[in-house]
Amino acid sequence: MVQVCLNGSRDAAGSGVVPMIPAELADAARKAVAAGARDIHVHPRSPCGRESLTPGVLTPALEAIRAVVDVPVGVTTGAWAEPDPARRVVCVRSWPVLPDHASVNWHEPGAEAVAAALLERGVGVEAGIWSGTDGAERFAASPLGPRVLRVLAEVTDTCPGSARGTARGLLRALEAYGAHGRPVLLHGEDGGAWPVLRLAGELGLATRIGAEDTLLLPGGAPAASNAELVAAALRELAGREPAGRGTAGREPAGRGRSGAAGGEGNGTPTGNSGPLPGSR
Repeated sequence: MVQVCLNGSRDAAGSGVVPMIPAELADAARKAVAAGARDIHVHPRSPCGRESLTPGVLTPALEAIRAVVDVPVGVTTGAWAEPDPARRVVCVRSWPVLPDHASVNWHEPGAEAVAAALLERGVGVEAGIWSGTDGAERFAASPLGPRVLRVLAEVTDTCPGSARGTARGLLRALEAYGAHGRPVLLHGEDGGAWPVLRLAGELGLATRIGAEDTLLLPGGAPAASNAELVAAALRELAGREPAGRGTAGREPAGRGRSGAAGGEGNGTPTGNSGPLPGSR
């Protein structure tokens, strides 16, 4: 499964690649899905470009994207969008339109409360575990761990030469502390985006690509769109998944809130348990 991360916290000025307003997000999502993306991650923005978790910002973005695609759509709950953990919970509880899933960075203050609020509302949780943080240890101790949709293993090392090693270290930490048997989506960012994506393919793990993670194609040329990044990712992944690998750590199939398969989007465990592929 390749997830497309449409915009993230990047500034759209001058790039023409980073969608901001609902109409741009919908167009980018439609083209990325046509290129092969099977899941969407988005950072809703206010008209002035500020990231926000408020219903007035999140609802138009979700409605615009869902009008043109039929795959799961997720949002961020990052502290940069709302620094006050209590306010983050209030926002989640006030959403009139729900995403299929939302990422929760486990190293951030208030992560447990935000994840609990999402699960209470039937929203799947992507447990964001960043390299260089104590997220893996905190997640291992969380009673909510078995209920998350998947682990979003994020490699923050942006050096092309070392990102793969950092990724393997993050996977080892997840195995050492315990990832509650949840599926893993492994991805990098900037200079580490493509090396980590290739590693995910080699290990049979889900991954993601898009303007949030990189604006460059594998050869270093600027990407024209999220769809071009997705198409390039699928070419990079072709033939990399080990033959005969089992399903441990794989993504569940199907979409979330509409036509849910295997419990995705409702906090019910999905996928197989077992050790993380290639993490030893």
